[in-house]
Formats: sequence, structure tokens, C-alpha cells
Amino acid sequence: MEIGNKLKKARNEKGITQEKAADLLGVSRQTVSNWENNRSYPDIVSVIKMSDLYSVSLDHLLKEGKDMDQNYQEFLEESTNTVKAKKNMSKVIIITAYFIIWIALMVIFWGFGSNVTKGVETALKYTAFPLFLLIACIFTAKNDFFGKCKWLGTLIATVTFMVIPYTQSKYVVINGVTYDEIMYRSPNLIYALIGLIVSLFGLVAGTIIRKSKKTVIV
Repeated sequence: MEIGNKLKKARNEKGITQEKAADLLGVSRQTVSNWENNRSYPDIVSVIKMSDLYSVSLDHLLKEGKDMDQNYQEFLEESTNTVKAKKNMSKVIIITAYFIIWIALMVIFWGFGSNVTKGVETALKYTAFPLFLLIACIFTAKNDFFGKCKWLGTLIATVTFMVIPYTQSKYVVINGVTYDEIMYRSPNLIYALIGLIVSLFGLVAGTIIRKSKKTVIV
């Protein structure tokens, strides 16, 4: 018996309508109908929810005798591979985007520092870059990218922020005239602290979001 037929039978035996099941599962009635008529397959999380909702075991829903429904097994394998590919792509995008922005800032401040106005410096260093770091860290932790290694992101953020230069005035006397020469220096320890705090806050916030979602599902 295909999984759709089992889901339909289990729902009817429990006396639950498609509309009620859809509401409890957080999907549309059409989605439940598609599952039960084998027009599409539910993901494994939805199957687990239906197992609890219909008071039937996962073995009963997934297996025919000793073996899992072959079509559904292929669907799960394909879905798993797709999810893994998307997850890996997201990791690459986050890392690449971060370092591209960081390199761009390095080029701007080291190469064209004397032409950078205070307003532009503030917008880039104290708004845009920290905000991107915050979003990246929240997204990383929320999706549990890199596992426990994600906390190394605080070290990466600290180091990369530290080497972004800061301005320092140097007074030079030439022929009795004092000139205020702007120097760009590194390491920038105060800015490194900003990177540490922002990244840590983002990772903690993302972790809280991920755990709160798990609690709701349970």
C-alpha cells in the first residue's frame, strides 16, 4: 500500500477531516489531499507529525512489511540531497559575500583612505559592515550551519575587523608650519571589539530562534 493510501486510512480512522488535519499540520487542505492521493509526497517532518496526530507508528506509515515504500524512499533520498546541496550553497554564499565585502573595505580604506569622507567611513564601517555581519551570523546559527564550529565565526569577525584601518592624526612641522597629516593604521582594537560583540550577538540570537522553532514543533 502506498504511503498516501495509508495516510488517508489513518486520518479517516482517527475521524479527522482534511481541513482539520491541514490546520493542525500547518499546511493547506490541497496539500493534504495531494499527499493522500499520491500526487506529491510529504517530507519526513510532516510524516512524523501525522504519526502523532493519527496515533499510528512511523513503521506503519513508512513500511510495507520490512521495506519502505520504494517510491517514497527515492523521494526522501532526492529531497535530502537537494537540501544538502542548498545548505552547502548557502554556506559558500555567506562566506564568499563576507570576505568580498571585507576585501572591498580594505581596498577602500588602505588604497583610497585619504579621499574617504567621515560620513562614508561611518556608513561603511559602523553601519553596513556590522549589519551584514549580524545578519550573516543570525542566518548561520538559525540554520545551524557548521555545527559547533560556527562559534569560530566570532574569532574570524574579530580578526577581520581588527585589520580594517583607523585614522590617526600626525602633526608634521615643515618650515615652521604645522600640518595635520591623517595616517591610516592597524590593528584597530576597538573595531575588533565591535566585530566580536556583533558576531556573538548574532550567533546567540540565531541559536535562540532555532531552538524556539524546535520547541514549537515538539
